[in-house]
Amino acid sequence: MLNSILYDCIYHSAPIILCVLGGCFAYKANVLNIALEGMMLNGAFVSVLTYFLTGNMLITVVLTLLSALIYGFVFSYFGITLKGNVIVIGLALNMVALAIAGFVLVLMDSANIIIQNFDLNALKIHIPLIENIPVIGHMISGHPIITYLSFVMIFLMYILMYKTKFGVYVRVVGENEEAAKSIGIKTSFYKYAAVLIGAIGCALAGMNLSLERLGLFTNNMTASRGFIAIAAIYCGQGKPVQSAIYAILFGLARSLSVNLSIFAGNAAGLFDCIPYLVMMVVLSMASYIKHKPIKERGYKVNE
Repeated sequence: MLNSILYDCIYHSAPIILCVLGGCFAYKANVLNIALEGMMLNGAFVSVLTYFLTGNMLITVVLTLLSALIYGFVFSYFGITLKGNVIVIGLALNMVALAIAGFVLVLMDSANIIIQNFDLNALKIHIPLIENIPVIGHMISGHPIITYLSFVMIFLMYILMYKTKFGVYVRVVGENEEAAKSIGIKTSFYKYAAVLIGAIGCALAGMNLSLERLGLFTNNMTASRGFIAIAAIYCGQGKPVQSAIYAILFGLARSLSVNLSIFAGNAAGLFDCIPYLVMMVVLSMASYIKHKPIKERGYKVNE
């Protein structure tokens, strides 16, 4: 059972990590991207539908990324250029993604899209030597490429955010937009770029969740992972490494809920609450630590 929990922890963490890493840039640019859920659902839908129709993985990847960028541009245009309410816009895009997928499923007269004769094992990468190590080998080896990419991207996004001029400008725009404008930084460009990075991350997350893992799509299969990603971003204050750690924590909670429910019988449904309970507890603790009185942190205050 321990092997299953650890393997599933990586399994369930990967799509959340990808959403988190993309959303971190929007967070640092002071743009709250509520549309992460819809962008991920769109990635899951478009990837399975495209492969179902074409059978070509390259076309599938390209169209999935392009569709995600369209969502990113729409969100950015209404939220950044027209200065609309980003929460309302994000929620609207979430509903649009859900509605489009549902409409296509009705046209296909099916509750889901299943890719027949799709060899999921062919997409899994078994790492030599490591896969023979007890416990660790089973946890690390045997995942598809996007799962490994999600963990590699933690460090790539850290470098992009903190070691490049682009990352510095994104953070400057988020911390003080007027100051950024005064020194000639094109703030709208960096906000757009931050949102589009998030859209690409969500597209990969959706593809990992549906095509790579299951070879099928069913509507609303993202099951609020985008909102969990927002919670992880908030807890990690938009820092790629810290936010990814919270994403892994939520992935572990999901893994526990799935594996424990196997032995729960009729009460199995109760364990589906575990990830959301963990999210509530972690958010509460993070909020308390962030806002607790200065005296409690050990600092001296002149009275």
